[in-house]
Amino acid sequence: MAKFHLIVSARFIFLLITLTVFLTGCGVHQAQNYEPQTDEVEQPPAVATNLEDEFELEDEFELEDEFEDATLEPVIDPLSGYNRLMTQVNDKAYFWVLKPVAKGYSFVVPEGGRLAVGRFFRNLLMPVRFVNNLLQLKPKQAGTELARFALNSTVGVLGLFDPAENRYGLQPYPEDFGQTLGYYGVGSGFHIVLPLLGPSNLRDTLGLIPDHYLDPITYVDDFETRMALRAFKMVNHTSLHIGEYESLKHDAVDLYTFLRDGYEQRRKKLIEE
Repeated sequence: MAKFHLIVSARFIFLLITLTVFLTGCGVHQAQNYEPQTDEVEQPPAVATNLEDEFELEDEFELEDEFEDATLEPVIDPLSGYNRLMTQVNDKAYFWVLKPVAKGYSFVVPEGGRLAVGRFFRNLLMPVRFVNNLLQLKPKQAGTELARFALNSTVGVLGLFDPAENRYGLQPYPEDFGQTLGYYGVGSGFHIVLPLLGPSNLRDTLGLIPDHYLDPITYVDDFETRMALRAFKMVNHTSLHIGEYESLKHDAVDLYTFLRDGYEQRRKKLIEE
């Protein structure tokens, strides 16, 4: 039975890739007009967004810009020993596993198809953005998210394309429950590095729980299919950002503190916006 479920998972992912490549090759102009948004900051693969973009958390460091703020309070870091170790574990996981797989995947699937897959997964996360915008008393942004979902799920072929923004100028409003807690004055707490997900803190880690239950993938009944979808999402995201983490690592005197401080500053900035 487990083998059967694994085969079904593989076929589902193969069909999704095939569909995106087919639509891209048929000259669907949304894909040609799409440009990755450089202002949507996503954490580098395997050391971060929360490979979620992403939640686009899409993701999504702009660390060089973040360090312009010299007024940031010192980061609470009682777990620095563990955090440094986990940063190294995530680093090895990226270079030894995730990056090679992502490079092989990018060799097979053209960029247009991979961008479409990324949009598909971002479209699925509409409930996270919608609910958190409502919780932060932003009804206009929440309504925009609903409109984007309706347009992109229909005209945009299940979210593979983004006519909501390209045709109608409806930009996304990414919010997560960690930001919602911060909006209501909850402090970040101590810093913590999560396996594979990368830099986080106590507030944002707790915020992953309600966001998890707002993610439609959570409700896929079969465990193997659910894990295959999450792995596929991670590999696809990584394939579009190869080189970004390497650049950060090259510029960092101390990789751990560089990622830690950049993460905390960025989250503070997002909550204040």
